[in-house]
Amino acid sequence: QVQLVESGGGLVQAGGSLRLSCAASGRTFSTDVMGWFRQAPGKEREFVGSITRSGGTTYYASSVKGRFTISRDNAKNTVYLQMNSLKPEDTAVYYCAAEAMWNIPMQPDYWGQGTQVIASS
Repeated sequence: QVQLVESGGGLVQAGGSLRLSCAASGRTFSTDVMGWFRQAPGKEREFVGSITRSGGTTYYASSVKGRFTISRDNAKNTVYLQMNSLKPEDTAVYYCAAEAMWNIPMQPDYWGQGTQVIASS
């Protein structure tokens, strides 16, 4: 099993920045691909972005491309989501996810518990 624990959520003004972290533990060899999803109130969970183990390949949803950046530190088994130029529509619970193999769209095998991000106007 793999455990994913997110941190870094909070309240920020529109236009501001926030960085989320996700620490993986357990069978981390099963986390070749890590990524982020989000779910806004009353909406379905949607893909945000993903990154391969080497960090050489990333993929983003069009709604966040150019504003959000995913990176990872394999020594710490941690993936990050740097969110810049936040908009009120970015408000959601953000979930860390992991899968063993690269898929588009990402098909997670594991999920974190989520962290709330609120971008106020």
